[in-house]
Amino acid sequence: MWLQHGPIELNVEADGLPGECAAAFAQLVESFSRTLNDLVTELPDLRKPVMPNRGAPLRGTVAKRMKTACEPHASQFVTPMAAVAGAVADHLLDAMIKGRTLKRAFVNNGGDIAIYLNKHQHYDIGICEQLTEATMSSIANIGADTAIRGIATSGWQGRSHSLGIADAVTVLANNAACADVAATLIANEINVPNHPGVKRMAANELSPDSDLKTQRVTVAVPALSDASVDVALRNGQRYADRLVQQKLINSAFMSLQGRVVLAGNKHDIEWRRTA
Repeated sequence: MWLQHGPIELNVEADGLPGECAAAFAQLVESFSRTLNDLVTELPDLRKPVMPNRGAPLRGTVAKRMKTACEPHASQFVTPMAAVAGAVADHLLDAMIKGRTLKRAFVNNGGDIAIYLNKHQHYDIGICEQLTEATMSSIANIGADTAIRGIATSGWQGRSHSLGIADAVTVLANNAACADVAATLIANEINVPNHPGVKRMAANELSPDSDLKTQRVTVAVPALSDASVDVALRNGQRYADRLVQQKLINSAFMSLQGRVVLAGNKHDIEWRRTA
């Protein structure tokens, strides 16, 4: 099933008996019809930096998911909007599978994906090194015996602005909201500070309502030296490893100009290169 409302565009799949799948899709559509309007009513608060136990309490289920996913990262600048796509995917997957008997299901919200796996089921997840190319370079096999139920990807050429220069950062985590915010923050860390060839602009010059306001986001990245690529990827890998140690994510796949590094619990999944 494909669903679209405003900026939310979903690709959804359910695997099971026809009656169960039809009921799951009906539940999804009913919940989806309210999702965007509920978010819009709290948008001003969702664009404010996360400060645990401070600020107006959020009311909506998706809004609360967004804040909860971002709170462990509140020592740095982050707003709940960093988890919006993943939180929407999580929320709609829960609505879809409630009371249903399915083998497996997913809700893909523009690349931020919530998955459901019944016993003995698995998904092969294609990984791209370039967000501008729909070409898989690796596959991650995720089984029901792992805790991984969310995948998200970020990079400087993605749907949202980035402070870094990563071509792609794909994160696997317990849910899509946590993967979403982590992918955003890891991508920010993949950087070469003060590189003269990297072009940046204030976020609100590109999008007047951006939650990043005057922070300078990446708009162009030149061909980099091997040394610069190494520095940038090491910065991202160190940060991703800390998130793994804190049990905030399972693993991360990071790419920049043809180079790839991994972080995390790679033994939990089967990674394999396709290119």
